[in-house]
Amino acid sequence: MAEADSFLHLARPLGPAAIGSQPITAPLNVIIQPQAIFSILDHSLRRNVDQERVIGTLLGVRSEDGQEVEIRNCFAVGHTETQEQVEVDMEYQKQMLSLHLKANPKEVLVGWYATSAELNTFSALIQNFYGGQGDGTWPHPAVHLTVSTEAGKDIEARTYISAPVGVTAERAADSAAFIPVPHEIRYGDAEKSGLELISGAKDREDRTTGVLTDIESLERAIEEVLGMLDRVSKYVEAVIEEEAPPSSALGQFLLNALALAPKVNPEDIERDL
Repeated sequence: MAEADSFLHLARPLGPAAIGSQPITAPLNVIIQPQAIFSILDHSLRRNVDQERVIGTLLGVRSEDGQEVEIRNCFAVGHTETQEQVEVDMEYQKQMLSLHLKANPKEVLVGWYATSAELNTFSALIQNFYGGQGDGTWPHPAVHLTVSTEAGKDIEARTYISAPVGVTAERAADSAAFIPVPHEIRYGDAEKSGLELISGAKDREDRTTGVLTDIESLERAIEEVLGMLDRVSKYVEAVIEEEAPPSSALGQFLLNALALAPKVNPEDIERDL
């Protein structure tokens, strides 16, 4: 969804460190599950007319070394925002987090989201809350996910962690330098089928689409396989004719894929039919 960026990783504490405690400063890679994106978009659609953005809490799992975070779920958190101040219902956030962790004990708090690409002083305040000690993600960095939901434009997701700025503790509380980190929207076969079904409604005026029957699904799958075989055949022919540069890695991949194909006698298939 987002264009390629250059990423800068900094070693940083995320708040005032207690004596003897050290934050984990490993660079991050963020994996986002599609259901989290859909929940965020649904929250954005239900926002008040005068709200420019909505925010919420991100939950998921973290690798043992802390270098990879997978965002699996999220929930909305009410807030009001003006030019002068921001108010977030943190008590509601704490209660909802407690209930969610009881229902999903394998998941943990990993950060927060906002439906705006803008990063401002209020973003720094919220980021420092989610990344703080006690109820925050400390000693791990809090992930901030922004999802642009501007009408008429493509949805764009970006992920950040933060480094503190400010010469005093008071100033550091409402300041943060947001650092982009790589992210990937990952989905399995089941999610892919659902996403393809939903995307079928984008070109229809009524924004609806019907559920395919088993035969229609099989037909579409066969057409996709035939299309992939056609692309591979054209590439192989281009390499043989020296019209395309050969690739040993791609050749090995195709060899491994062909090795997985079962050896079936055509006469046996005709007999079974």
